[in-house]
Amino acid sequence: MAGSQGSALAIAVSNAGGLGSLPCAMMAPDQIRKELQAIKAATSKPYNVNFFVHNQPVPDAAREGAWRKVLAPYFAEYGIDPASIQAGPQRVPFDDAAADVLEELKPPVVSFHFGLPSDALMKRVKSWGSKILSSATTLDEARYLEAHGVDAIIAQGYEAGGHRGMFLSEDLNTQPGTSALVKQIVAAVRVPVIAAGGIADAEGVKAAMAGGASAVQIGTAYLFTPEATTNPLHRAALKSPAARTTAVTNLFTGRPARGIVNRLMREIGPINPNAPAFPLAATAIFALRSKAEPKGVNDFTSMWAGQSAALCREMPAAELTRLLARK
Repeated sequence: MAGSQGSALAIAVSNAGGLGSLPCAMMAPDQIRKELQAIKAATSKPYNVNFFVHNQPVPDAAREGAWRKVLAPYFAEYGIDPASIQAGPQRVPFDDAAADVLEELKPPVVSFHFGLPSDALMKRVKSWGSKILSSATTLDEARYLEAHGVDAIIAQGYEAGGHRGMFLSEDLNTQPGTSALVKQIVAAVRVPVIAAGGIADAEGVKAAMAGGASAVQIGTAYLFTPEATTNPLHRAALKSPAARTTAVTNLFTGRPARGIVNRLMREIGPINPNAPAFPLAATAIFALRSKAEPKGVNDFTSMWAGQSAALCREMPAAELTRLLARK
């Protein structure tokens, strides 16, 4: 949910009995501190903070040049000089600066995406008593996470919206659906398993729990809530027939992520080998997005959504949380 929410949604979910989460991958340390202080002031309930743990790539001029060549017709359409392109919003991995902030505020739960941070950072998080979660997209990843000390595993099925948490392989053929993945992981590990992907209503929650999950993690349904800061074009697409068609794409950031299919994905294909490594692909796309969005055009907007987006409806986050937990 990075870029689509702040403390308000996390507070609403936690106060309603869920585990609200603050996505920190696009926040500087001072912003993380401000949002966590807001959460602590507004709820006494548990909450989670989430971070990416990718390795920062070394820029590759040849690959960037090939990528900009792919995008050249769109630059020409919008009158963009490729030489003028500046870096857009960045996604920063968990580091000592972020850990310094967390050590001040000691969040109850810390979760990671794309694997786990260094052993030293893991020890820091554990030292102040936070529970640690991380996403697994395969059985091998789940076993790795358990062996490296997580308290629970998020089984992210292929149906899930947003970035795939995959970290042991880049092969999308290794990615099972949520139901199959949950059953595989539950049978192989001793820590609790949290189901994620394609779950958008109480019936989906019950099915996941019946399949062995100890809990569920839900993202797309919360993009519809007033507390979310969902981009208006993204929100409109979620409420339209377009939400029925999603695909896994690397065009917007350089890593596979599921989103609503738009013009860019249709015209150059959802996966392109020229896209620079995560998160560098976002720079050129952001230049196009900044020109198109003011015109009401979502052709270059990353509209993350899971395969159950069409089942979701607008409602306050607290109401949604209570409906999802309905017996």
